[in-house]
Amino acid sequence: MAALMLRYASRHCLRAQLRPVVCLRNAVPMGTTAKEEMEQFWDRNTKLNRPLSPHITIYRWSLPMMLSVAHRGTGIAMSAGVSLFGLAALVLPGDFASYLDLIKSLHLGPALICSAKFMLAFPLMYHTWNGVRHLAWDIGKGFRMPQVYQSGYIVLALAVLSTAAIAAM
Repeated sequence: MAALMLRYASRHCLRAQLRPVVCLRNAVPMGTTAKEEMEQFWDRNTKLNRPLSPHITIYRWSLPMMLSVAHRGTGIAMSAGVSLFGLAALVLPGDFASYLDLIKSLHLGPALICSAKFMLAFPLMYHTWNGVRHLAWDIGKGFRMPQVYQSGYIVLALAVLSTAAIAAM
């Protein structure tokens, strides 16, 4: 279907080049040019003393704003981590057991191991619980501001508790 539409459009343009009268008959004059529109836009903004562009620094950070940024950040971080882990598994010699033995041979303390496990598990747990929150929003629940803040605190609490449980394993 798309190929037929493309063929029709190209034939129509070819005919318009051969007979420009046909093309002019169907043309509609524009009221203003893009340059004139932009000049009107900037003149109106200057008269109203509007700032050039609002930037993130003029906003007071709120919990929903921070959680939104963190949700995107954890998603990007996990995607990059999984990609790098997969690439390392393909490129580096040895298997997973040999690298696990290497880490064990370093004789790292339990506090450091638990902290590392916490740092690895937290993005997954936070992203998971915040994803459940987004699913609730998808069905239309929890859009009032007190509910948004309450669900944000619940997501943070669940993420920390479930991450601590995973890190303790």
